[in-house]
Amino acid sequence: MAKQAASGKVRGSRTGRPVMALLDLLGRRWSLRILWELRDAPLTSRGLRTACDDASPTVLQARLTELREAGFVELGDGGGYGLTALGRDLCATFMPLHRFAERWKK
Repeated sequence: MAKQAASGKVRGSRTGRPVMALLDLLGRRWSLRILWELRDAPLTSRGLRTACDDASPTVLQARLTELREAGFVELGDGGGYGLTALGRDLCATFMPLHRFAERWKK
């Protein structure tokens, strides 16, 4: 997980601000989509790739690695990827935005 070190630095952020590191991670191609697709249930790599419109396996794996290192995604015993408790908390913060987007698109 991106935590502050004693020096005040945050991994992934030049400013030392956790929100900037989080926005950088979430702004990377496929990061949000992966989290969104895992919000209801774990998926295998193949299932996740299909859910993500056949994203490049290389890019998808890179994002999964980053999301795992950040503590949002974990690899389950059955081989599927799922959200950690922290990942579920993050997805819960998206729900107001999701509801807004649903109203906005009408």
